[in-house]
Amino acid sequence: MQIQAFSSSSTRSFVNHPIATTTSKSQPDSYAFEPKKHDQQPFVRKYHSSQLFMGWGPDPIWETATLTSNSPACPSLDSVCISMDVPSDVMKGYLVAGQYVQMKASIEDEDAKPIFLAIASAPTTEGSNSMEFLIKKTDNNSWITSASESTTVAVSQVMGGGFSMAEDFDGMKYDFPTQNVLLFANGSGIAPIRAAIESGQLNIAAGGRSCRLYYGVKSPSDMPYADRFARWEEAGVAVVPVISRPEDCKLEWPGRTGYVQNALEEDGVPIPRNSGALLCGVKGMAESVSDLLKKAGVLEGRILTNF
Repeated sequence: MQIQAFSSSSTRSFVNHPIATTTSKSQPDSYAFEPKKHDQQPFVRKYHSSQLFMGWGPDPIWETATLTSNSPACPSLDSVCISMDVPSDVMKGYLVAGQYVQMKASIEDEDAKPIFLAIASAPTTEGSNSMEFLIKKTDNNSWITSASESTTVAVSQVMGGGFSMAEDFDGMKYDFPTQNVLLFANGSGIAPIRAAIESGQLNIAAGGRSCRLYYGVKSPSDMPYADRFARWEEAGVAVVPVISRPEDCKLEWPGRTGYVQNALEEDGVPIPRNSGALLCGVKGMAESVSDLLKKAGVLEGRILTNF
């Protein structure tokens, strides 16, 4: 896959002013925050279940899903795009971009520690039972990253409230709707951000909002969804790729370098009280970006995470 879907607005050169960044051990699969406690109601259907790893949310209700495709997500081959057919009742629970599922290799293995995966595809009302996931390869997840078509895995019900865009961006909770949306992701954290963009739930076109995505990876070869950038820009999202290791690029990188938080500090936040943000990525990035946004004057309640 060639990394070439950048518009001129996405790859402009800027003077970089590196800042000290916070480093911290991240949660599994680059999730920076614990899930919001939305799903506390009891489940009355009888399914195989087991105790939840790390105590996040409700106990999982396990069902069987079938892989329909497994393909490289980027030229470095460090991540994969997985598509799978899930049971219809699992699909019905997916309503808001940013929601997630738990997954493990088998329902029968009650001692297995599940992984937490944000859903990368947008919620749909078209009757499809297909979900897509972006998964970074690790030493412990080859059971899913190397799985072939027709492999079955255990998947939980959809969990979490997702990004609370309707409540915190659209309504009058803060006296006026959001007009400027900023999106921040690094690595596999782009998965739920993709879902938010492609779901239409950001109301960019209908709401007349401006929107900018800052997306950080080590090098262009580590950048999933680069082939979607032009489509996102056509939908009103200005895409700003940020490369943290430009010295590793085979060709000269014409765009931004450093970290996502560096790019935000350089650009600033126009009309901060009229801005909102979605964040997903490693803890250091999320904390640094959140601090910068709050110092600029963005309302804390409009800095949204999906965990």
